[in-house]
Amino acid sequence: MSIASSNKSFKQDFTRNTVNSNRSIWGDQFLTYNEGKNQAWEEQRAKELKEKVRKELVIEGSIEPTHHMKLLELVDAIQRLGVAYHFEDEIEECLNHIYVTYGDKWINENNLQSTSLWFRLLRQQGFNVSSGIFYKYKNENGNFLESMRDDIHGMLSLYEATHMRVEGEDVLDEALEFTTYHLGNITKNHICRNDASLETQIHQALQQPLRRRLPRLEALRYIPIYQQQDSHNDDLLTLAKLDFNLLQELHRKELSQISKWWKNLDLSNKLPYVRDRIVEGYFWILAVYFEPQHTESRTFLMKACSLMVILDDTYDNYGTYEELEIFTKAVQRWSISCMDMLPEYMKLIYEELLDVHKEAEDLLEMKGDTYRSYYTKEMVKEYTRNLLIEAKWTNERYIPTVEEHMSVTMVTVGYALMIMKSYVFGDELVTEDTFKWVSNYPPIVKASCLIVRLMDDIATHKKEQERNHVASSVECYMKQYGISEEQTLELFSKLVKQSGKSPSNNPSKM
Repeated sequence: MSIASSNKSFKQDFTRNTVNSNRSIWGDQFLTYNEGKNQAWEEQRAKELKEKVRKELVIEGSIEPTHHMKLLELVDAIQRLGVAYHFEDEIEECLNHIYVTYGDKWINENNLQSTSLWFRLLRQQGFNVSSGIFYKYKNENGNFLESMRDDIHGMLSLYEATHMRVEGEDVLDEALEFTTYHLGNITKNHICRNDASLETQIHQALQQPLRRRLPRLEALRYIPIYQQQDSHNDDLLTLAKLDFNLLQELHRKELSQISKWWKNLDLSNKLPYVRDRIVEGYFWILAVYFEPQHTESRTFLMKACSLMVILDDTYDNYGTYEELEIFTKAVQRWSISCMDMLPEYMKLIYEELLDVHKEAEDLLEMKGDTYRSYYTKEMVKEYTRNLLIEAKWTNERYIPTVEEHMSVTMVTVGYALMIMKSYVFGDELVTEDTFKWVSNYPPIVKASCLIVRLMDDIATHKKEQERNHVASSVECYMKQYGISEEQTLELFSKLVKQSGKSPSNNPSKM
């Protein structure tokens, strides 16, 4: 039976909850890929520049403290320009040397900009330097020194450093509040009107601090800023530009291959209710890993995440509860023999689900890592079981308690599953314990899921409630605690910020 005739017969018995998805705004422009003519030359030139930059990161013998400060500035530039993946060992050695040399007492404590940069880079690298150094910038009343307001570069550097804080670091909480307020006034009153670059950097930082930016976008944003600095390193700048272009070529090639896979599924005709978000999904994956050695991982993760979109749209927007029950049972069995029990339109979904994971399993078998496929499939099964619970709630028009809702939607948000899938083709540092760890939802995974869950519901709950849809966490919270939508959204926004700082939140205790 064809999908068209299948749909027709369904409609005779009931009204299917469906909204056909809009076509991709990108069309077919990423289907084709043509390699750049100068790629070989650019690769050779980039290789030469990498060696030049690498020599500047090498620490030989005893060096002056001022050189340590210049090293920090160089490391910061390398990271923000998006080429740090070429120099991981050298950066680790540099920062370890600085940590061993100074411990918690940075050499230039009187320089707010330098101190803040030192703190941020070492914390970011995993060195547990103390935030107590920032008490030096407070007066006898416990307030930050008013003179700091005149040090705009220092305040911006401190603002970025505060986003490395952990639970209980009050001095950094206060520093964030102080710098946010004063930097906001600076942009509002155009105090930096004579330095457009600095004003732009402040405005962008207030919108999104460095800690929360995507590396590829930060590289694109920072290259012109770095180029305007009189102290910029010409070799590093040229390397950053070449490397960005070379990586973009590789990413375009991968996206072309993935787009062909998606196009061949012909979902726009066979499953028109499914969202076409291939380009957007690939861009998200570049936030997980953009480096050239991760092509295999990106391809698998992109296909696997696309299947999650298909599953989500099927459970959420198209399938009847009876069909979804059958499909969920088939996923639990994970066998091609289940095909005959499925409705016609679900066969394509089920077959592709098995094929994508079998393709990965075959590659893993050659490496002796088949356990990775086992844990991933088990988490997919858990994902569909919880999607079915949501479908049941929708079918029965049941509004769950906040605790019930979170126990299910922390799974259906799919973030833990995506974290696990991102490890499938990881290197030898990834072990079976890694997969066990993720599957048990440790605090950092729970916090990540909570952030995604709440942000998604804050943004989409109104639109989703316009159709027959499972109650969002917003509706559940409003009903259970009898508060307004505005109060709920304000509380959720605070929870998102708290979860970003500390992974110890208990999502069921909102």
